[in-house]
Parts: sequence; C-alpha cells; structure tokens
Amino acid sequence: MLGIVSGKKRFTEANMTLSTLITQDFKSNPRLASQIPYDIDSPILPGLPDDVAKYCLALVPRSHFPTMGSVCKKWRSFLKSKELITIRKLAGLLEEWLYVLTMDSEAKESHWEVFDCLGHKHQLLPPMPGPVKAEFGVVVLNGKLLVMAGYSVIDGTGSASADVYEYDSCLNSWRKLASMNVARYEFACAEVNGKVYVVGGNGMDGDSLSSVEMYNPDTDKWTLIESLRRPRWGCFACSFEGKLYVMGGRSSFTIGNSKFVDVYNPVGHTWCEMKNGCVMVTAHAVLGKKLYCMEWKNQRKLAIFSPEDNSWKMVPVPLTGSSSIGFRFGILDGKLLLFSQVMEPGYRTLLYDPDASPGSEWQTSQIKPSGWCLCSVTIKA
Repeated sequence: MLGIVSGKKRFTEANMTLSTLITQDFKSNPRLASQIPYDIDSPILPGLPDDVAKYCLALVPRSHFPTMGSVCKKWRSFLKSKELITIRKLAGLLEEWLYVLTMDSEAKESHWEVFDCLGHKHQLLPPMPGPVKAEFGVVVLNGKLLVMAGYSVIDGTGSASADVYEYDSCLNSWRKLASMNVARYEFACAEVNGKVYVVGGNGMDGDSLSSVEMYNPDTDKWTLIESLRRPRWGCFACSFEGKLYVMGGRSSFTIGNSKFVDVYNPVGHTWCEMKNGCVMVTAHAVLGKKLYCMEWKNQRKLAIFSPEDNSWKMVPVPLTGSSSIGFRFGILDGKLLLFSQVMEPGYRTLLYDPDASPGSEWQTSQIKPSGWCLCSVTIKA
C-alpha cells in the first residue's frame, strides 16, 4: 500500500518525500518534462502500469497539484478527473480546505482565500472570470467550485446572468461551463447525487421565478425540470438523504417571508411541501446530517434542523470572541465556524463542535479571513 497509514505525521513525511521526487526534479531540470511523451498511448509514468502510476500521483499533497498539472497533458487530464478524487478518498488521503470569499473594508474588491484544517492560509485564487456579480450561487461538485449566474452591472446597466464558471482546486484554474437556460439571481442551489440544482430567484426583468434547472457534469448541460408550485426568491437549498430542500426567502403566494419548505425527490421527479421551515435566514450550512441556520430576527442563536424527524432546536451563541450579531458560516474538520460581519478589535472566530462533550461545544478558532466573509465552501481533494 505504499506506506499508507492513519498517522498524520507518517503520511505527511511519506508524501513530502514523493512530492520532492516528482515536483522538485521538474523544477531543477525542466528538460525532464519534455522527455515525457504527449502521445495518448504513452504511459503516465514510464515503466509503470497506468493504475499504479495514478496511485503514485494521487499520493502527492494537493498543494503540489498545480505544478504537476503543467508537466504533461496526461497528468493534467488525470488531476482534473473524478478518478483522482476517488483514489484519494479510498486511500484516506483527501485534504479538506476552506475557501472563503472575502470583501475588503471599503467594499471595493473581493477575492478567495484558502485555509487548511490547521488554519494555515494557502495561495489566493486567480480572479474569477467575467464581470463582477452579486447574488450568485456557489456549490461544490466533484472537488470543484461552481460559481453560477447572479446580477451584474455592465456600462451602467444591470442584468441577470446565466453564466457558470468552474474553479478546479487541483489545477488552480477557472473555466467556463455551459450557461443556464434561464438567467437568474437571488436563487437557491445545491448538489444532490452528483447533479447541481438551481431553484427560483429573480429573472432578467426582475420578476420572481418558479423554474428549476439541473446540471449534469458528464454532459455539461442544464435541463429544465419540474417547477415549483409558486415563485420563490431569496431562498437557499441543501441536500439530505438524496433529496433537495428549499427553505427561507419569499414567495408571491405568502405575505412576508415563507416558512414553507419545498422538497424535491429526484427519483420520482416530484415536489412536496412541509410547513416548519425558518425565515429570513442570514447564514446556513450543512454539517453531518443536520442543517445549521441563523435567522435575522435572532442572530445570537443557532437554529438546528434535523431532517430525520423534521424538528428544530435552538442553541444560544456565546459572546466569547465577538459580540457581533451578524455572522457567515464555514465548515472545516467537522466543525462549524462563525465569521463575524463586524471587524472588531481582538475579534476571534467562533467555533461550534457538535461532537464535543456537553458544555464544551463552543470554542474559538485561529482561522480569520482578511476581510468580510461573503460566503465559503469546503472542498475535499
């Protein structure tokens, strides 16, 4: 098994040795890269069967993947494939990184920052392509980040977008995917069973939408599916037990904010409805088999939803670290991070550990974005 063990120290040392053999040799002698054939029939690593070669490449720490992707087309093709994630998952080598989209204090520029489980900051992402947008959606699919649709202003004219871009965390690069059928913003989105779903929102003319689309990464195609019973916007979505849950936001069929939960079953292609959702949600995240929310009306309490019995419970948020009443959520290493929306002196990120013993669930974390957190995603690769 090439030295695969559960101890992190042993794993790191073994991987660093292998990465030194692969990456540093190419840096010191660029001619080595040219000696690897680009022919489609050539082996990934000369002298090794391709399945063994792929396993060897998968052993390297993910921070080296962008460099390895420039070696040859075969390496690049493998590093951006689902097969890489599958091999690393089976070998217990997936590394979890947190990607935080931050805004500077003057609200003029935004960028993605990357943190590992130890709180170490990695490289900044290249700028997102396309015009600057707001009210877009983000999901993680097969170890890649998708940034979808949104509202942009070009030459003084605002409009909804249907553009979709994908960030490959292994190659540290962006590319454009197929556009949605319907341009939209303020919509809900989530990944369910390897597909991406976008729900509702506002369209080109500002009208609220009931349309729903599904993205298939194997065909790079968006397909319109069964619509909601009513238009809905400003909502969010998440996945539980292979079903899509849509909560929060507003609906043209309700006065004020909607407490209805729309649930889509991809197997039967049907929608059903529950009536015990939350309203005016300012932050949400799925951790384990539960949904964590914070409502605008009570931002010093966590609302925790369990889909097993469709129940909610409230957990007070302590004043330790920050007295702020505005947070954005992040998930890292099985814990919930609460990033304050107020840059207070001495501010510390709150951390909620659902698996900790009673009374010690709340802690603080050293992970701290350089600006306001707009959103965050966790990518394992």
